[in-house]
Amino acid sequence: MLKPDPMTLAAQVEGKKLPPVDRWNPPLSGDMDMRIARDGAWYHEGTAIERIQLARLFSTILRRDEDDCYYLVTPVEKWRIQVDDAPFVAVLLDVAGQGEGQCLCFTSNLGDRVEAGPEHPIEVEYKNADGTPAPYVHIRGRLRALISRSVFLELADLGEERGIDGERVYGVWSQGRFFALGTLEEDD
Repeated sequence: MLKPDPMTLAAQVEGKKLPPVDRWNPPLSGDMDMRIARDGAWYHEGTAIERIQLARLFSTILRRDEDDCYYLVTPVEKWRIQVDDAPFVAVLLDVAGQGEGQCLCFTSNLGDRVEAGPEHPIEVEYKNADGTPAPYVHIRGRLRALISRSVFLELADLGEERGIDGERVYGVWSQGRFFALGTLEEDD
């Protein structure tokens, strides 16, 4: 079975309303043997969910609560699931304009499309022992997408250097906002 590409999936989900999971507060039903791997693959009882539309359906009822746990939520059930890093992966980048007027639009592996800006910030964490960046873009609620390596390299190509609070910072513009990708070392 062929899986649709993220752009095809994005076209299918564009304009469709998401369930109001932030307003649903059922009691915890328990833990479900479901996991979202760092690469965005979904697993149920150790078996990969092959149908991207099914993973997409589950993603529409996904919520991350204040306890930093992830839940599949309906009006009457709330199941805790495991997420290795982030529940989505930003796999495509569309760029319009340039400089401060630039707009960066990300598409996730499940078809979510967001424009980086005040409501969808880009954040880069350096939490790995080897110092490699872990870049993210906010998707919705408390959910974010890990920016894939290829997309992060595209961002780096679009970046520029700025002085911020006495540091040399490298980053990108989107919707009039500058997002830092990292700091630059001072030349000796």
